[in-house]
Amino acid sequence: MSTPLACPRCGFKHNCICHAEPALRCPVPFVLLTHPREMGKDTNTGNLMMRSLPHCQRQVWDRVNPPRELLDMLADQQYQPWLLFPGDEQVPASQYQAASGKTPLIIILDATWQEAKKMVRRSAWLSGLPRLELSPAAASAYQLRRNQQAGNLCTCEAGITLLGQLGYDGDAEQLQRYFNAFIDTFHADKSGHKKSDSA
Repeated sequence: MSTPLACPRCGFKHNCICHAEPALRCPVPFVLLTHPREMGKDTNTGNLMMRSLPHCQRQVWDRVNPPRELLDMLADQQYQPWLLFPGDEQVPASQYQAASGKTPLIIILDATWQEAKKMVRRSAWLSGLPRLELSPAAASAYQLRRNQQAGNLCTCEAGITLLGQLGYDGDAEQLQRYFNAFIDTFHADKSGHKKSDSA
């Protein structure tokens, strides 16, 4: 019996979830600044945002060679950049507030918490950006990796929360349903059977 091929879009072999993929309408640009170790991981939930948010892009972080496209966006006066990262004494975090005449630019560190801290510490161009405070309404439902720190959201959950804070509640609800489908399907698919076979 031949092994089924993985869906080229959602990556699942036995339980394609493309039917659950929403077409979101949020016009705000999101940049997933992804640590190289995240590339190709099937547990990476930033992929859900990449597939469903029309203005979401991924740029790979590099300590020596920062992504030129993102640097150009940060220098562009049309944008109001925000880095999703906890504040500290030097750069406090704050709630989102729109700036008149500017387009918000949301930068999410697509990495483990340990990697994200190193990314900020080793990138002067990141460390001084205005930081966005996150106010999640619920605890994380993401449990696909070992040694996760309690209270931390995965990349897609952060995106869902941010969509709500930006006022795009409908998009947040649709992305939440897509994320739920991913979580509900992941283990069944990786164990090699359809969800209906697991009862």
